[in-house]
Amino acid sequence: MAIEVGDAPDAKRYEARVDGESKVAGVAEYIRTTELIAFVHTEVAPEYGGRGVGSALARTALDEARATNLRVLATCPFFADWIARHPEYQDLLYQSRSRVSD
Repeated sequence: MAIEVGDAPDAKRYEARVDGESKVAGVAEYIRTTELIAFVHTEVAPEYGGRGVGSALARTALDEARATNLRVLATCPFFADWIARHPEYQDLLYQSRSRVSD
């Protein structure tokens, strides 16, 4: 099974397709600024669950974030868990610079 992932900036999401099909198998929605990309929702169609579509979305999106020097805010539980299991991507995580405390 070949999984192709591409950025669809007008839709503000990465889209995954399987074996050249036109149907979208999964999406990773984001909010992007010049310094940060926040992954807010990931969804894989039920018929593609457990076949690596979500991982392909995460890996491609995070590799592109690294290539464009973006910090990553993983508000989506899938992305947060995926990054936690893949330490080679943890350096991308956004760290607040604020020194404000209560």
